[in-house]
Amino acid sequence: MRFVIGEKHGGLTVLQILRGVIGLSGGMIRHIKFLDEGILLNGERVTVRRVVKAGDLLELDTSDASRNEKIKEYDLPLNIIYEDSDLVIPDKPPFMPTHPSHNHYDDTVANALAFRYRNMEEPFVFRPINRLDRNTSGALIIARNRIAAAELTRSMSEKKIRKRYIAVLDGALPDDEGVIETYMRRTAQSIIVREVCGREEGADYALTKYKVIARSDTNTLVSAQPVTGRTHQIRVHFSSLGCPLVGDELYGRGSDDIARHALHSYEIAFPHPSSKQTVSVKAPLHDDMNRLLRKLFSYKDIDNDF
Repeated sequence: MRFVIGEKHGGLTVLQILRGVIGLSGGMIRHIKFLDEGILLNGERVTVRRVVKAGDLLELDTSDASRNEKIKEYDLPLNIIYEDSDLVIPDKPPFMPTHPSHNHYDDTVANALAFRYRNMEEPFVFRPINRLDRNTSGALIIARNRIAAAELTRSMSEKKIRKRYIAVLDGALPDDEGVIETYMRRTAQSIIVREVCGREEGADYALTKYKVIARSDTNTLVSAQPVTGRTHQIRVHFSSLGCPLVGDELYGRGSDDIARHALHSYEIAFPHPSSKQTVSVKAPLHDDMNRLLRKLFSYKDIDNDF
């Protein structure tokens, strides 16, 4: 991580910069203090007591010291759409789980990234900032060090990370745009299935904004922005309107036209953990959703910017 000292921060100590400006926790500061090149000021190793001046370059060693030995390394196809020293954004294909779980120990995004960074001879610890259902495709943010993970997690909790999905609905929404605002909970019969409910103990507030992109007599193509991040939120919200996702066997019905629910994480915008500048990354639709759109809608250019 590189940080150029601005005019208003000249005269502060390195510790004040790390805590008050960059926002590192005490544990993270202790970690980098004892690395050989953990804290460099203009290329020189310094202690946290050093006073900085405007124009100084502060560099922090945020690399992981070791690999995550619990994640097996497998050579799996995974398209990387953004990568730097702080984070990586793969375009997750459908049917690939995000992280290892029961019966999925060698076919996940985590396995593919572990293989990638082993070949690059870089330590790897899997730190997903957002997660996608196995059948949902698209952009996924993974932090590459613990400082970036803390910054991105904080941005997520402060709702500074904006996510936009493309979804194909089984049914016709009446409005061109809208807000779905409910509470959600697990159903009594399942630990997986969610449902909308009233404001009650154990229920989570959920908010989704949407805009209609295209319509047919039987289907709707929407751009959906989940403001909150509840499990299955988009799927449950549109199902509650009587328009479940095409192919969603859990909240609607299966489809002969697509082998999964038609949901894609199309765009993620976030403040970069080091520069604080806004980064926006888009993942193009996968072939199965493109085929579905061509069949259901009068679309001349499926690859246009949604």
